Amino acid sequence: MAFVSFLIPCFLMGTDIAYSCQNTEDFVGASSPGDIVIGGLFAVHSEMLHPEEYPIKPVIQNCAGFEIQIFLQTLAMIHAIEMINNSTLLSGVTLGYEIYDTCAEVTKAMASALRFLSKFNSSEDVVEFKCNYSDYVPRIKAVTGASYSEESMAVSRLLALQLIPQVSPASSAEILSDKIRFPSFFRTIPSDFHQTRAMTHLISECGWNWIGVIATDDDNGRFALESFGVQAMANNVCIAFKEMLPAYLSDNTFHAKVDRTVEKIVKETRVNVIVVFMRQFHVLILFKKAIERNVKKIWIASDNWSAAVKISTIPNIRQLGTIVGFGFKSGFKNTSTFQDFLKNLHDKPTDNNKFLREYITLLSVCAHLEYHDFQTCISNQSQDDLLQNVENKQQIWRDDFLNANIEPGFIHSTILAVYAIAHAIKGQCKDRNCKDPSAFTPWELLEELKKVTIIDDDKEITFDSNGDMSTNYDVLLWKEIDGHMEITTVAEYDPEKDDFIFEDEEKKKQFLDLKKVQSTCSQHCRPGQMKKVTESPHTCCYECVYCPENHYSNQTDMDYCYRCNNKTYWAPVNSTTCYRKTIHFLAWADWFAIFLLLLSAFGVMLVLSISVIFTKNLNTPVVKASGGLTVCYIILFSHFLIFLSTVFFIDEPTEFKCKTRQALFGISFALCISCILIKSLKILLAFSFDPKLQNFLKCVYKPVPTVVTCTGIQVIICTFWLIFRTPFVKQNFSIPRAIILECDEGSIVAFGIMLGYIAALAFICFIFAFKGRKLPENYNEAKFITFGMLIYFIAWIVFIPVYATTFGKYLPAVEIIVVLISNYGILCCTFLPKCYIILYKQETNTKSAFLKMIYTYSSKSAGSVAVSQVSLDSKSSSSRATISDSCKSEKYSVNGNCHFQVPGQRLIKGKVLPKNTVRAIARKRLSSI
Repeated sequence: MAFVSFLIPCFLMGTDIAYSCQNTEDFVGASSPGDIVIGGLFAVHSEMLHPEEYPIKPVIQNCAGFEIQIFLQTLAMIHAIEMINNSTLLSGVTLGYEIYDTCAEVTKAMASALRFLSKFNSSEDVVEFKCNYSDYVPRIKAVTGASYSEESMAVSRLLALQLIPQVSPASSAEILSDKIRFPSFFRTIPSDFHQTRAMTHLISECGWNWIGVIATDDDNGRFALESFGVQAMANNVCIAFKEMLPAYLSDNTFHAKVDRTVEKIVKETRVNVIVVFMRQFHVLILFKKAIERNVKKIWIASDNWSAAVKISTIPNIRQLGTIVGFGFKSGFKNTSTFQDFLKNLHDKPTDNNKFLREYITLLSVCAHLEYHDFQTCISNQSQDDLLQNVENKQQIWRDDFLNANIEPGFIHSTILAVYAIAHAIKGQCKDRNCKDPSAFTPWELLEELKKVTIIDDDKEITFDSNGDMSTNYDVLLWKEIDGHMEITTVAEYDPEKDDFIFEDEEKKKQFLDLKKVQSTCSQHCRPGQMKKVTESPHTCCYECVYCPENHYSNQTDMDYCYRCNNKTYWAPVNSTTCYRKTIHFLAWADWFAIFLLLLSAFGVMLVLSISVIFTKNLNTPVVKASGGLTVCYIILFSHFLIFLSTVFFIDEPTEFKCKTRQALFGISFALCISCILIKSLKILLAFSFDPKLQNFLKCVYKPVPTVVTCTGIQVIICTFWLIFRTPFVKQNFSIPRAIILECDEGSIVAFGIMLGYIAALAFICFIFAFKGRKLPENYNEAKFITFGMLIYFIAWIVFIPVYATTFGKYLPAVEIIVVLISNYGILCCTFLPKCYIILYKQETNTKSAFLKMIYTYSSKSAGSVAVSQVSLDSKSSSSRATISDSCKSEKYSVNGNCHFQVPGQRLIKGKVLPKNTVRAIARKRLSSI
């Protein structure tokens, strides 16, 4: 190393130059004659030196920095042409070549292109200006190159003037696919569009979304950065920083900007993945400085340097971290034949190949150095200073060095470019004598090139409409093996399928191991969370917040939470899924339903018990006084139906249940109250002493028509309700985590009319029963009917607000409770007092006892009437005269005395009633009751 440190400055003192351009022939780097000549443009040197003199003159300057990899591409072109000439592909037509060094400089590339445009066989290399170049025969028929997209853009515009086909093996800028601006440009590699898409696919696959990008500040770098930015945005990948480095090493700000870039990388601690679109000599300098700062990242390499051996041999390169890149697909056959070509390279003549002469000279000087120092020496020596060391070149030849620096992708694409031109020439030479240079023109060859098909590794390859060959990429992973960095292929990327292809599980595992490195602006949001954008302009920088209630997320890093279907599903806070709502209704197994059913069952048993008691005591006064067995059975049957209707309020609602329960309850209740109303009328008719009321009650009291009419009206109400606004099953979603199955009444108005009608009947019944509340003490049915109606009113008045404010599965239970209360109230008030007399006061349940009770009540009632009459007589004679006249006019006078009429009996005298008359009245009342 000490010797190298001394040697390099000594050589640099000679200003590190290549051959000076004294005339046009010196400008050619390598050439060979042929019937048809193909041009070549390769950046064999990495930079063109700039003069320090002032003013600057329009002189093509010298170049420096010998590039082994590009030199190998020139050899690949020569090798391909030699193979074609030694084959039967062109049937005796030989290909020649003229290869020029662009020195990675657009100006030098355009100078070479001008020479290509010069007229064939012109001694002065004159480019004629013409309006029509259809018959113009230039110096060459096609061009292979250039090495960099920026050069190809400039050269292609010049070549397009004469439509000279240009086939590049390395220029991948997406803009070159534009056939309007670059009509004669082709390439044997995919566009950068596919490369940037492959990169973003890799980044997304590994879960990275916070990365840095470094590119050269030239057309290729800018277009690659633009394409990558579009692809990154589409894949939700954010670019934390973008650094642009000068395209030319001669730029005096280059090293300062590299330092600034490295500093930026060090500061961005969350950025662990960096994409690099740069030329090899740029990457070499960047990595050396990054190693000094102990930077350890994942570096994603573009096709320019992904297989660069001179970078992989940098000392301590493993300290940089992991390097994964994309290289052009290589053909095994082409690579192996090229390696055989290199083995015999030292036997090749060097007269017409200045690049080979320069390389041999470099070998002579640097042969004694170790591998990496040898590589550095090759890149830094100048041709002029090495001319004196050309002796003994056979002794210092190193076969392994060139083979080690082969980049298979570029070698393969270069050979494909030559073969594509050769196949197009073959198509033009079918019916022509191509030994004549004017047999066809470049624009005719261009049209033929569009239709070319090449067989490569048993696959047919053609140019697409953009002039690109859509070949696959090799995914390259740099691994340290036995202390040396090796560039290995772990996968293949198919642009058409946008997917990675793995040969075996081991390579797939190596690829997936990249996921272990995190490169995100924020932590990943777990399922059950969503991203909340912060104040950062980047969407990749966010906070993770829990999904709110009834929302969920089932993947990581979701931008928003999905909403559950609120009708049938629910989700708690921070949920990863939706849960189906449980369906609630008042089930048979519910304890409260069981309790209500037991009450209904008890009511049914009570009804049956009363029926048995009344049947056994059919001929007793109590049963007869209750209206007879028929009326009692009808009332008891209606009570039974009311208890039965509660069953339809329990368990899962159905259309049948919803329609049946209210109709059954309403009609049964109307029937019950109608019968009780008839009983109230009958009792009031039997014991009323008011003549006007007697007449009214006689008109109203028609049992069968009244019951049928009252019940029939309710039937009509329920029928219209069921026809026009029928109840139906409804799902109630008001409870967040449950669905309440309930019956919608269809029409609240109809429901209210039904209940209101029952209330009206009950109110009329209450009025008549209240009128007869002062019946004989032992015969107090009207009093209990009044009390039963009061219970009904209270229950249903309370029901209305409770029903309106209650929701959930226990809503039907509210109505069941009210139905049971009102039904029990009326049943108990109507029948239990009678059952009590029948069972426990049998002495009062006799005909004599009833006669005595009615006799007593009738005596008191008649006495009260007589007393009232006497008091009237004592008041005034006019009153007596009025009464006497009244008696006469009404013909109710017997033997000159005025009589009072007992309902349903003959007139009774206004004086003193005999005992036998009172007994007769009592018997009549008993029979009427």
